[in-house]
Amino acid sequence: MENFRSKTKNLSQEDLFNFSELFKLMKPRVMSLVIFTCAVGLLTAPNVIPNKDAIIGILLVSLGAGAAGALNMWYESDLDALMTRTCLRPIPAGKVNKNQALILGVTLSIVSVITLDYFANRISAGLLLFTILFYVFVYTIWLKRKTPQNIVIGGIAGALPPVIGWTIATNSISIEPLAFFLIIFFWTPSHFWALSLYKSDDYKKAKIPMLPLTNGIQSTKLNIFVYSLLMLPVIIFPYAINFVGLIFLVPSLILTLYYNYLCYELYKFKKNKFNAKKAKSIFGYSILYLFLVFVLFLIDKIL
Repeated sequence: MENFRSKTKNLSQEDLFNFSELFKLMKPRVMSLVIFTCAVGLLTAPNVIPNKDAIIGILLVSLGAGAAGALNMWYESDLDALMTRTCLRPIPAGKVNKNQALILGVTLSIVSVITLDYFANRISAGLLLFTILFYVFVYTIWLKRKTPQNIVIGGIAGALPPVIGWTIATNSISIEPLAFFLIIFFWTPSHFWALSLYKSDDYKKAKIPMLPLTNGIQSTKLNIFVYSLLMLPVIIFPYAINFVGLIFLVPSLILTLYYNYLCYELYKFKKNKFNAKKAKSIFGYSILYLFLVFVLFLIDKIL
């Protein structure tokens, strides 16, 4: 009896461990951003839907994001093994095999899209399917290993979750959710290029053509600064179309101007060199910046 209990206990612990590693394939941190931005898109929409439908919709979109993450790790396991930032991911660490990642990614893709079509609407399901396919085939398989513009074009996938949230509530696409899309799309390059500056050795080992390797440090710093400046008209856009009021606009502009300042400080540093501390601060602030901007969308909606 004790042996049976011991085996049962060990089995449950092993199953729990495997589940934990499979969950890591879904990129939980990315999923949390997807959940948040999707929820903002849904909550700021003019239509009010039942709480149960809203929660189900958001969870299904997050599952779709997790599916894309698993398929990304399946395809890029060889690159992940070469980079210090990713070498401890489940596949290169030997805790999950590639077939498991592929099965998980494909299964979650099918389940999330079909179920969202059933519980929400065809537009939302179609956008989720497009997002998964774009992230996997266009960004991961086609662009990432071929062009330094991988982050720019690939940013389309990351910018769609709040649009999907909006369509879950409205069953339509209008100009308002374009504001969400543009903010994330133009935010993405400066965010990731700051990371690529102080992680350039990793990308060099993996032979990924990130901007610092293909165009040099100075060009990367200039691009980071230019994309930070592009956030100014993008932040003004939702106010210009009467989607938000001054409660959103004023603090968002202040946050953006500080982002511009950080990126300018990085740019004006010695030519063809960069300050790793400043690059890390830009990367860290960019995450906080995006979070606060989307919080301001909610505050503006409430007030």
